[in-house]
Amino acid sequence: MLSEADFETAAEHHRRELHVHCYRMLASYDEAEDAVQEAYIKAWRARARFDGTNLRAWLYKIATNVCVDLVRARSRQVPRLRSNAEVAWLSPYPDHLLDEIAPTDDEPDVVAVAKETIELAFLAALQVLPARQRATLLAREVLGMPAADTAAMLDISVAAANSALQRARATMRDHLPSHRDDWTAREPNARERELLDQFIDAHQRCDAAAALAIAAEDVRVTMPPAPMCFDGRTAIAPLLERAFGPDRDGDWRLLPTMANRMPAAASYLRRPGDSEYRGFKLDVLRIEAGEIAEITTFGYSMFPAFGLPTVLT
Repeated sequence: MLSEADFETAAEHHRRELHVHCYRMLASYDEAEDAVQEAYIKAWRARARFDGTNLRAWLYKIATNVCVDLVRARSRQVPRLRSNAEVAWLSPYPDHLLDEIAPTDDEPDVVAVAKETIELAFLAALQVLPARQRATLLAREVLGMPAADTAAMLDISVAAANSALQRARATMRDHLPSHRDDWTAREPNARERELLDQFIDAHQRCDAAAALAIAAEDVRVTMPPAPMCFDGRTAIAPLLERAFGPDRDGDWRLLPTMANRMPAAASYLRRPGDSEYRGFKLDVLRIEAGEIAEITTFGYSMFPAFGLPTVLT
């Protein structure tokens, strides 16, 4: 049996990986932090019962079941997904933290965080699934667990695990965007970088026409936790007019970043009479067919997690 110190050191080694797993289950960065903390408390209290064979799998079981209980307790299931606006608790995940996870010689089963398993559309679609189906899909298709290990993790039969996986796959097919087959790159391609640069430039120059020119005709804008959803250039034009027009609240500065393997921009607003640009919002861009197909806008509360300042001079 591991000593208390060795157990704590070994368990801590898996924290980031478990955090991402809980984030997929819950679609919330902060709630994932709470779930991991609870899982580690449970693991610490039960450490005497750990048989020493596979700490990673044991921790995954504890963390997964903590998330299943949280999903059920908070009724965090979306009955019908029309857009990210339905997932009020959705939050972004900083790419630099995702990069901390990678397979090693000692742990070849650790799965690097691929774009298709962390993009906001995938997370939102997961929230339609009941808790056990959600956990089963992630175990089988993201973590690569066999059916028997998945069943053991969730304390269900292999037949029940296979049935849950089939139902989860069918539901996900109905809710994922058509571009899923293109979700392969970890880094933004040249066109994505170019569009992000143009997005930033248009905002800093307060050029609404330039911002609309790089957006798809059916571009969608959502702002979780607000329930609003704006579809199409015509719908978002008034938003840009308020942000960029002569009656705007101030001037903009933007910094590029990455969230959920997607290009993103952190916006800072300098209001009239102020000498500093203050954190305002984070826009995460989904690029499709060389245009901005979707913008998911979050508040600035997560700037520190992204390594971003809250104020620019």
